[in-house]
Amino acid sequence: MTTLIIGYGSPIRGDDAVGPLLADRIAGRIEQGAWPAGTEVQARHILTAELVEDLHRAARVVFIDAAAGGTPGEIRTRRVQPDPGAPSTMAHFHDPRELLAWCEGLYGAAPEAWLVTVSGAAWDYGHFDLSPTVQAVLPAALEVLADLCVHEAAAIDT
Repeated sequence: MTTLIIGYGSPIRGDDAVGPLLADRIAGRIEQGAWPAGTEVQARHILTAELVEDLHRAARVVFIDAAAGGTPGEIRTRRVQPDPGAPSTMAHFHDPRELLAWCEGLYGAAPEAWLVTVSGAAWDYGHFDLSPTVQAVLPAALEVLADLCVHEAAAIDT
C-alpha cells in the first residue's frame, strides 16, 4: 500500500458524515479500477488506536473529516505532523496527530500525512443527509483526494 485514506465522522449527524461518505465513494472507484493504484481506504466512525499499525504500513495517509469552522462547502487541505500533545480522550477516539505520534514512537517513523476537511453547514442528529452545500462540493473533494494519491503533495497545502 502506498496511500491510506481514512474518512471518519458520524453518519447520523448531517454533514459530519462527509468523511465516511467520501471514503465509501473512493472504495467504489477502487473496485472499478478508476482510482490511483496502491490506495487503501477505510470509512470509520471515529479514529481509534488500532489504526496505528495501518499507518505504519502506509507511505502516505490522508484523513478526511468534516469541519465546523469555515465557510460551508470549503475544502481545506493541510499537512499534519505527529504531535504527542494533541487533544485526546484516551478512550474511544483520537486526533490524527496523536495517532501519527504513536506510530512514530512505536515504529520509529510516521507516514507523510494530510488532513482534508470539508466545512459543514448542518449537524442535526438522526439523519443521513448532507446539506446541499456540502453535497455540491463532493466532486471537487474527490479531485483533491485523487491528487493527494498521485502527486508529490508538498505543494498542495491549501
